[in-house]
Amino acid sequence: MDSRPPNLPLLLLTCLLHFWQSARGQSSYTIDTVGLTLLPSSTVQSGTPVTLCCQVRVSHDNIPHLNHTFQLRQDDIVVYSSITKEDSITYKLDPARAADSGSYECRVTVEDKSKSSFSEKLDVAGLQTPVLYLNKTSPYESEEFTATCSAPEEKGSLIFSFHQRLRGGALTRIKQTAFTGNSSETTLVLRSIGESTLYCDYEVNLISGWRHSNRSNEILVIVKGLYISPIMNVLPSLDVYEGEIIEVVCKVMSELKNIDVFLTRDRRILKKAPVSLSHRFTAQEGDSGKLVCKAEWGNVQKETNLTITVKELFSKPQLTVNPTDIFEGDRFKLTCSVAIYVPERISNESVQFSIYKDTVKLTSAETYFTVAQPSNNGNYTCKAQALSLRHTPVEKESQAVVVKAKVPVSEPMLSVVGGTLVLGKRFQLLCHSDSGTLPIIYTLNSPDGLAKSSVVSKPGEEAIFNSSAIYKTSDLNNFLCHATNGENRPPMRGTGQQLLRSTIIEPVSRPVLIVQPGAGDVSEGQDVTLVCSVPRGTLPISFTWFHTETEVFSQTSNNLKESYSISNVRGEHRGEYYCVGNNPANVTKQSLTVMIGVKMAGWKKGLIAVFVLCILLILALILIMALKRRLLLFKRKRTGELSVKSASTKTERLSLTQAAVNEAANVTPGMIGKSVWSEHASGSESEDQNSVSAPEKPPEPQYTDVQTRQADPNRAPVKKGTDTVYSEVRKSKQGVPEQGDAQGSVEYAQLSHDTDHHSDRGNHGDHSVQDDHIDEIDIDSVHIDTDDHGK
Repeated sequence: MDSRPPNLPLLLLTCLLHFWQSARGQSSYTIDTVGLTLLPSSTVQSGTPVTLCCQVRVSHDNIPHLNHTFQLRQDDIVVYSSITKEDSITYKLDPARAADSGSYECRVTVEDKSKSSFSEKLDVAGLQTPVLYLNKTSPYESEEFTATCSAPEEKGSLIFSFHQRLRGGALTRIKQTAFTGNSSETTLVLRSIGESTLYCDYEVNLISGWRHSNRSNEILVIVKGLYISPIMNVLPSLDVYEGEIIEVVCKVMSELKNIDVFLTRDRRILKKAPVSLSHRFTAQEGDSGKLVCKAEWGNVQKETNLTITVKELFSKPQLTVNPTDIFEGDRFKLTCSVAIYVPERISNESVQFSIYKDTVKLTSAETYFTVAQPSNNGNYTCKAQALSLRHTPVEKESQAVVVKAKVPVSEPMLSVVGGTLVLGKRFQLLCHSDSGTLPIIYTLNSPDGLAKSSVVSKPGEEAIFNSSAIYKTSDLNNFLCHATNGENRPPMRGTGQQLLRSTIIEPVSRPVLIVQPGAGDVSEGQDVTLVCSVPRGTLPISFTWFHTETEVFSQTSNNLKESYSISNVRGEHRGEYYCVGNNPANVTKQSLTVMIGVKMAGWKKGLIAVFVLCILLILALILIMALKRRLLLFKRKRTGELSVKSASTKTERLSLTQAAVNEAANVTPGMIGKSVWSEHASGSESEDQNSVSAPEKPPEPQYTDVQTRQADPNRAPVKKGTDTVYSEVRKSKQGVPEQGDAQGSVEYAQLSHDTDHHSDRGNHGDHSVQDDHIDEIDIDSVHIDTDDHGK
């Protein structure tokens, strides 16, 4: 058992909510089910009563007098609606017809909630048999009568059809009406004389498709013949002459009343009368044709027709004008005449003529003379009148003749189309006359002898001729223009002198380009002028100068010659130059190409000569120094060749005593004694090891003279003691010493000397000079006394 105390705040809140809902009158409810029932069943025959029952079940918290809104729908169309406190309604179809077939649904709304039942389908089989009614059963042929077909108990829009079955069994639908209700009334017309049977039926369009009814009752109809065709007579005959009196009689032989008779010709009513009529008229030209006599009874018509022919007593008069081509100031003649007449009925003398202008009578004669002028322009007609045998006047009028005097063409004017003529180019010429009646024929005669024609027949048209190019202004005098607007009148002439007033442009001739000074005399720094001129051409002229296809200058001038100057000519100015000329003729001509060569300036030439001379001197000095150095190196090589060994021995030594060296060198007092020895060995250590032994007789010492030079006091101080200096001497195969020969022998000279100290006193004191080292050995010549094995 829960010992916790109750939640008092929650309880209090629940009670307050309950009281608040009660105060506002809100209640809870829900729609449980909505049911629809079809009684006696969902499929019945036409005419059977059908009841639709709709019932709703609602759950609520004791709500009194709850309202229910019911809606019955057939194929989504509301057919019944009701608001009630009851939980069910009934809707009766008594009797049910085919139009009641469809899907039914019941929808119930309670307050703001709605719910629908399941759909139930009702099928009503069969249609009501229609009923036919006729207001006449014995009509006349083509007489209208009324027929009514109805199915009073059917619903919806029905389409009715009326049928006729002849005595032979042939069945024909004679009429069908549009959608109507359950009854249709219409007008029928039967044209077949005799007995026939009429009946009707209908069809209705349902959701499931079309349904057709059975046939209605059949009614026997007897169609009687209507004999009201009129009888027609024409007196005196169907063929008459003009002026004769014609009488037409038209009548109907019938016992019927309310018959009207009409006499018509070309759909025009001549006379109308009941039952019969008589009409008299005088035959005239144009009365020939069909006469129709028509009898009308109600909406029934019968007619009879006859064709009459009216012959001419005389032909229609003709008015002629002579001459036909009339110009202002010309005299012309009008004549009225008839071509054909019947001599048996009239004579030519009995025909009277009269001439009219704009319906005003001018004369009673057959001819009329006058002078052409604007006041006499107008429409002219003539009339001819004669009496028939019965003295009936017959009058005829001719066709109207329009007389309008022509205006003679004025002198034609020649002009260039566009106003500008360019010599050497094709152009167009306009030939025009200020006055003259159209059409006007223009003819152009050109210098080449050809004649061209152009006809101007409408206002705004122009006679324009294409012409070939001319090259001289004087050729314009050879153009002639002729204009005429009458066959019998001489043409008017226009000369080419008028063309001289046009703007004539002569294209430029080929330009000539001149260089001043001459093309071969141009030096750097000079000024050059290029003069471009044309022998002929209409001003202004545009000159353009080009340097190797690049435009450098352009100028438009009113002269035949212009120039272009180049100041302070430089190297980039050399090359090809040409000029181009052009003028308003827009024909560009180019001159011949001129080559301009630019020479170097004199001061530049002198400067280059000095520079080249300096270069040559420097090169000469460098060459001399190189040769001297080469000679010095050669001398040093010669000095190094101290001794050459014999070809039979591998090693030779040369020993020089200090005294011999001094003696050979002719050493002065104070010079250092030197001991030189030389050793000649083979080029490689392997050769020394494999060399053959020397002869038993020891080699004799060989001596040479060596000159020494006193040490340079400006050099670095020499070292004390004994230094060893090596000199390399190479000997060729021929026994001549050669430096750098890898195959030759190498000789080493060792110079040993003891340093002696010499005192040299001067004005500045005693100076001690030590010659510890010999820097250079200057050997001018070495004499080698040895045997050559090669000799």
